[in-house]
Amino acid sequence: MVHAVHVSGACAIDNLTHSLVGALLGQAGLKKKTGLAMPALIIGANLPDVDAACFFWLEGAEHLGFRRGITHGPPALVLLPLILAALLWGFDRWQASRGNRPEGRRPVSFKWLFLLSFIGCLTHPALDWLNVYGIRLLEPFSSQWFYGDTLFIIDVWLWALMGFATWFSMRRERQGGEWIKPARWAIAVSLAYIGMNGLITAKAEGQVAGAKKASAVAAEQIIASPLPVAFWNREIIEGNGYGDFFIDGDDVGAAALLPHCNLDEAAARDKEITAFLFWSRAPFVTEDPERDGWLLRDARFYDPLARDRFSVKLPPWSCVQVYPAYSGGGPTVVAVPEPPDD
Repeated sequence: MVHAVHVSGACAIDNLTHSLVGALLGQAGLKKKTGLAMPALIIGANLPDVDAACFFWLEGAEHLGFRRGITHGPPALVLLPLILAALLWGFDRWQASRGNRPEGRRPVSFKWLFLLSFIGCLTHPALDWLNVYGIRLLEPFSSQWFYGDTLFIIDVWLWALMGFATWFSMRRERQGGEWIKPARWAIAVSLAYIGMNGLITAKAEGQVAGAKKASAVAAEQIIASPLPVAFWNREIIEGNGYGDFFIDGDDVGAAALLPHCNLDEAAARDKEITAFLFWSRAPFVTEDPERDGWLLRDARFYDPLARDRFSVKLPPWSCVQVYPAYSGGGPTVVAVPEPPDD
């Protein structure tokens, strides 16, 4: 059995951001539609992450092949809001039957509870799509991954903007002032900020592609990965199609090239490797620091603070050592390793 190495903490947009989006939508006027509107919006904005429960039954890297999928696809985005609306409606009825329903709560409309839960749920995959981690938007109809490459998982600028706007709007509401417009302005500015980041990514990828074309060196894959805090910068990840990846020009995958690894056989023998390869967008192989095998990594998460949480240990027989030596534009050809007889 091959064991994963510290694979935990899947990277999609954080739940504080999701919650702030739901709260801002409520402060923008939607919470006036029905009682319990704010719980519908805020919980709904986080609800697709119910797939985090998979940590109770999946081991190591297996969650990478499960999360950001079935609960983020079209059927779930209808079913989950329906369940949430029913629970909130039932909660309101239960409180009323016990005589402790808050007097200031607006009448509860099941129709609006569902619509607001639905709106909240829709914001979740929209935000998750914005980073490099990826999301399977069409599950269960398609397992294709989609990537926005626009925002870092935790964007402190969005936190500051939406957090302040939510607080300010609620404060104005308590004081009897205009509270809807500040929230709407914050939503507009947030959308403009996201759009600007999308343009930064597109420009960075275009510049790299143009430089490669001018030098007659094609890059099979280019990822402009957003950075924390410094939203105006991008980490450039380039793949050459042979399992070598370059991060800001530094080669991180030359110790063992993917064509020289029998990953199909390794995956057939271990579910965690299968899940990692299904999830990975930029897989490459390095030597295990303990010198007893290989590590399968992803170039998107090769930062020292993240790399060990996104790696899977491969058995010693899975790869052969190949140092950077190219002939005719491709890697040196060696025999693909074979697993030992069981």
